[in-house]
Amino acid sequence: MKRLNIIMILLMWLATFTASAQKKYSCYGIGFYNQENLFDTCHDEGKRDYDFLPTGSYRWNGLKYTHKLRNMARALADMGTDKLPGVGCAVIGLSEVENNKVLDDLTAQEPLKARGYKYVHIEGPDRRGIDCALLYNPALFKVYNTKLVPYVQELKKDSAFLTRGFLTVSGELAGEHVAFIVCHWPSRAATSFYRESGGRQVKVVKDSLLRNDPKVKIFVMGDMNDDPTNKSMTEALGCKADIDNVDEGDMYNPWYNILAKEGKGTLFYGGSWNLFDQIVMTPNLLNKKGKKDFSTLKYFNHHIFMRDYLIQSEGKYKGAPKRTHAGGVWLDGYSDHLPVVVYLAKEQK
Repeated sequence: MKRLNIIMILLMWLATFTASAQKKYSCYGIGFYNQENLFDTCHDEGKRDYDFLPTGSYRWNGLKYTHKLRNMARALADMGTDKLPGVGCAVIGLSEVENNKVLDDLTAQEPLKARGYKYVHIEGPDRRGIDCALLYNPALFKVYNTKLVPYVQELKKDSAFLTRGFLTVSGELAGEHVAFIVCHWPSRAATSFYRESGGRQVKVVKDSLLRNDPKVKIFVMGDMNDDPTNKSMTEALGCKADIDNVDEGDMYNPWYNILAKEGKGTLFYGGSWNLFDQIVMTPNLLNKKGKKDFSTLKYFNHHIFMRDYLIQSEGKYKGAPKRTHAGGVWLDGYSDHLPVVVYLAKEQK
């Protein structure tokens, strides 16, 4: 009898394993990439874009602009192809894009055009003229609503200083309501207070979206100009490093341990890596305590996207991201930041 019970248990386990193995899943890539000054060669009225004119300090001409477009389109099209060859990311947040024209020119590049990428962009108040945008594949993501939520200065003395807002895009991915908040928080020329303020304001936007629909799955992404370990992320935005510690009202930050434990980052400065480029998410995208339920859209992996062509291979900046300019020299590179990607999965019905 005991032997029979053992055999029955083994048969049940085998049946369960076989059923699980036969399940099919759809996978989706979500990315973010700082474009490092994707400017055209023309002046935009009211913007301080003079460095990126043919007569400007970078001698920004048609040749450099077309090379920049080609390079960025190559990297953007490659993002997500580690797990999704030939498909890439469904959605990619961008920072440091000048206007609709550069986005028209970018999405007209063959590797992006071939997949039909579209974009969302709302002109913002940044005096340099750089904005955030969202690239998306309309075969995978359907846009419902878009809004640029302004960054509001908390201190009266700063009321005249205008900076980048929070591009908020909601829509449908894998048949579910999702939302993306694309950010580019104040630079480190300003104190931590201003990035913490950005974190507090984004949390308000996120909470508002959840009040309207408690089931909406939200991603906050961007160049935060802070590491995952900084107060703007851990306290102001309420990000946690470990999935099982993420409670209602928190967000999960998969990049914390990449920096803190592995020492990896997305930009190299002063001899060490920072990880300013992050994608964080609400708890309804998580499987906690070892659970593996993908009946709805869930997070399952992430990485800093890396290709040899994105890295400087020689000279003073060897090993750092291959940027467009360095030391007054045009490098014909990509960006001073590396891209990041998270992957989602959902069981096919």
